[in-house]
Amino acid sequence: MKAELYDNSAKVKGDIDLPDRVFAAKWNPDLVKQALDAQLANSREPLAHAKGRGEVRGGGKKPWRQKGTGRARHGSIRSPIWRGGGVAHGPTNEKIFAVKINKKMKQAAIFSALSKKLADGELKVVESLAISEPKTKLAAKAIHSFSERFGYSVSGQQEPLPRFGEHSQG
Repeated sequence: MKAELYDNSAKVKGDIDLPDRVFAAKWNPDLVKQALDAQLANSREPLAHAKGRGEVRGGGKKPWRQKGTGRARHGSIRSPIWRGGGVAHGPTNEKIFAVKINKKMKQAAIFSALSKKLADGELKVVESLAISEPKTKLAAKAIHSFSERFGYSVSGQQEPLPRFGEHSQG
């Protein structure tokens, strides 16, 4: 499969051969959705948690003796029926949201998505984004040349671009 090759000023430099196995795959929306759902589920962490009777602080001593008081028998003041006691059937943070997806299915989903992006013209191949010196101004110019040419918005980020010279020192 052929695709246009761009330089860092967003001008067509030539053509490039892309592997058909990756970029000529059939679009499979169900598989892509399944892979996306698995990825989102695997990044999910359990947040809701209520303390059970064993996790609540205190309640180690029997509140009153078993017999002879005329009151109901109780073993702990942190029982779910007591005020300040644990929650009987509340949410716990031990829930596992992980979803398994086979390696070949994940790979097929990625290939299918890349093929669709290339066919829709949403994927551009750039020869190199190398800049002459580590200056944010030069990197921003290269990025904005693509955004102006193809109508992409780079302004979605609220944070400023990282400074290129900061991380290369030392």
